[in-house]
Amino acid sequence: MAADVAGYSRLMHDDEEGTHTRLTALLADIVEPAIAEYGGRVVKHTGDGFLAEFPSAVEAVRAARHFQDSIRNLTAGEAADRRLIFRVGINIGDVIVEAHDIFGDGVNIAARLEGIAEPGGICISSSAYDQVRGKLPIEVTDLGEQNLKNIARPVRAYSVVGTEPGSARSAGAAMQNSPSTLSIVVLPFTNMGGDPKQDYFVDGVTESLTTDLSRISGSFVIARNTAFTFKNKAVDVKKVGRELNVRYVLEGSVQRGGNRLRVNVQLIDAETGNHLWAERFDKPVADLFDMQDEIVSRLANELNAELVLAEAKRAERVLNPNVIELCFQGMAWIYKGPSRENMSRARDFFERALAVDPNCVEALLGMGRTEAALGATFIDEDRWTHFAAAEPLLAKVLALAPNNASAHTFLGLVQISTRRVEAGLAQCERALALDRNLANAWGIIAYGKQLLGYADQCVLHVKEAERLSPRDILAFRWWNNAGVAEVLLGKDVAAVNWFRRCVEANRNYSIAHFHLAAALALSGEVEEAQTVARTAMGLEPKFTIRNYRLGAASDNPIYLAGRERIYEGMRNAALPNG
Repeated sequence: MAADVAGYSRLMHDDEEGTHTRLTALLADIVEPAIAEYGGRVVKHTGDGFLAEFPSAVEAVRAARHFQDSIRNLTAGEAADRRLIFRVGINIGDVIVEAHDIFGDGVNIAARLEGIAEPGGICISSSAYDQVRGKLPIEVTDLGEQNLKNIARPVRAYSVVGTEPGSARSAGAAMQNSPSTLSIVVLPFTNMGGDPKQDYFVDGVTESLTTDLSRISGSFVIARNTAFTFKNKAVDVKKVGRELNVRYVLEGSVQRGGNRLRVNVQLIDAETGNHLWAERFDKPVADLFDMQDEIVSRLANELNAELVLAEAKRAERVLNPNVIELCFQGMAWIYKGPSRENMSRARDFFERALAVDPNCVEALLGMGRTEAALGATFIDEDRWTHFAAAEPLLAKVLALAPNNASAHTFLGLVQISTRRVEAGLAQCERALALDRNLANAWGIIAYGKQLLGYADQCVLHVKEAERLSPRDILAFRWWNNAGVAEVLLGKDVAAVNWFRRCVEANRNYSIAHFHLAAALALSGEVEEAQTVARTAMGLEPKFTIRNYRLGAASDNPIYLAGRERIYEGMRNAALPNG
């Protein structure tokens, strides 16, 4: 992203000191926070502008729209000849990175696009437009092939409609459009106790949650500075939704009483005012920073699922859903659990999305997740085919979006499941470095540790995943891994408890039924074990102990010795040897 101030030389001639002061304030208070919020960094300042880089074109356009709209609103009352108005150019390209600068044609094209942008506008290259098309609620004007100074080949350029002050679809008019897909504002949480000393904790929860929700793929989250203009005010959520052009409003409160802290949150449909979801945390007061961290992580994980499901329901009512709406519907089927039918329905939606946009990151990730889930769930020879199909899909996601934490997580699952445990663990650790809230990465790490013979560490990692997301849609997988680890450690009764939780959470997860049957048999409950075994065979009629043995994902001798106990339990539960 390259940006500068239109007419800066004239403004400096008229009021050098005042112009410099106002530009410094705009950069510090509006522009740089917006860039940071969307994952970018300012590489350098250029006198009257700056050069920035982002992990994706989507985030770059979001940041540009955000600070352009904020500056426009802030300066609306100023005389036209005194306004500081930015022009922005955005391009995707390879760059040469040095300590305090970046170079290359990719940078030069962004700078030239900024030069042809209208004051207050955003001009993007065709390579950037290909990435944002269908993923952001924007309209563009095709400027055609542009011959840019010192650029060898013509560059096709697009102007983002609605960002120029004189446009018929300027910021005010844009607010009349339908809100963005998965758009939300986190209103400042209310300090119910009234203790000013607690304000920093309450505000910290709001700010951290705003940041963490922005990591959700495809989300549009109103910036902290805008959200905090509503602090300590009675709000009408429908009015807030219209003003900010968002679909969802999250509001909450924090109350401290004695040695306990209570946090209440509600997710509200801004169009109808209906409450979609509510949660309460009631915990003993401990270290406030650790509590804030845990509360935010749990909320971010639960809201991720709730928002995807809400968007999927909206998409069901659309006659011709766009790419991102198809992806939400696919994700909704994934969230129903890894049955073959659910995964087949999910795949249909992702395939439809990819038919429109073969490089849609969300659709590629959805397909990769679907194949990985099929491979990780069913004990048959097809599982290796599914893992083989998942890997190139996830690799393509990471080629397009190297910082996609979910893609790193599921690639880690594939690698761990196909005897590349160390490589898979590294992928999951990378995912956690990108998104600390990815509880499933901890769950997959637990599986990897089990395969390396560290069953005791497996249980600890599962508990960490639970702490971050106790009602996670994938928690049943973690509990199954913990149960297996307990069997490997000879703790059969503890294993039974983990497996019971797993099958209660997802009765279609066949492998957990087989494991429960084995653990019950090992703990002496042979009659119940055989009853559970019959249920398991109803879910997976082709299951044999032989196939299960062949599916061992590690040759670690400690792990394999522990698995012999599982085979013994399965035989005692009268499961077929094959």
